[in-house]
Amino acid sequence: MILVVGSTGSLGKRVTRQLLAEGQRVRALTREPNKAADLKQLGAEVMQGDLIDAASLRRACAGADRVIATAHSILGKGKYKSEEVDDAGHRALIDAAKAAGVSHFVYLSVFGAAPDQPVDFFRVKYKVEQHLKASGLSYTILRPTAFMESHAHQFNGKAILEKGKTSLLGNGTKPRNFVAARDAAHFAMLALCDARLKNRALEVGGPQNFTNNQVAELYGKLAGITPKISHMPPSAARMMSVVLKPFEPGVSRIMYINSLPDDAFRETFDATNMLREFPTQLMTLEEFIRERIAEQHRREQ
Repeated sequence: MILVVGSTGSLGKRVTRQLLAEGQRVRALTREPNKAADLKQLGAEVMQGDLIDAASLRRACAGADRVIATAHSILGKGKYKSEEVDDAGHRALIDAAKAAGVSHFVYLSVFGAAPDQPVDFFRVKYKVEQHLKASGLSYTILRPTAFMESHAHQFNGKAILEKGKTSLLGNGTKPRNFVAARDAAHFAMLALCDARLKNRALEVGGPQNFTNNQVAELYGKLAGITPKISHMPPSAARMMSVVLKPFEPGVSRIMYINSLPDDAFRETFDATNMLREFPTQLMTLEEFIRERIAEQHRREQ
């Protein structure tokens, strides 16, 4: 039995579907079981649970052989703020897995996780990595770069396809790496099943690096649009970060990230070594955007 925590997210759902297609027994943990109806229909055991509810984590881990944790709450607030979900919640999940005798734990961290990172979310991810390593569990830590689905599309290109314009936080000049959730799911499957990744951390990314401005321009070029690209200056983003922090800590965090200078921390990635050891065909950003354009055209018909 493989427990997927965060089974209705963009990555967790792909992993769950692939495991089921391979004939694996899967327990899909989710706060809202109604969002996992499709997974239940495919054969998953859907269980209601919550990373802020340690008892539900113990129930979920009972009888599980492997666990993969894909959930996060970078935008969370109130009882679901990042400190409760990404920090305490994931440490509680690791402890529950250890107590249940789980044989292997896969943790989705983030590219750039480090103790001296300027962003608290990245520091928390590093802290949980260390907790997992110290647990005695067999583990794999994956550190994916920015997902195309959210960072390239949801926060940038989607508005261009729908309205012909986009508004970017910050200057949009920092080179970043984007990876398709499909490709991240491929490495998550390897982490669950490939002994080469036992007790290792692996950085996972896409084949190219782009600035947010270049992403917007590529959406426009491929869609045949000259997009209007506006920016919130870093100084304004920093001010908004301070104003929003008491009641929207997640949005505040995003504002803060985009207020930082381009050299505050590295977000570029070279896939050469990853592909040398684990050959696969990575989705390019152009391919991803063409898929989104095709979807948009189908919706408009």
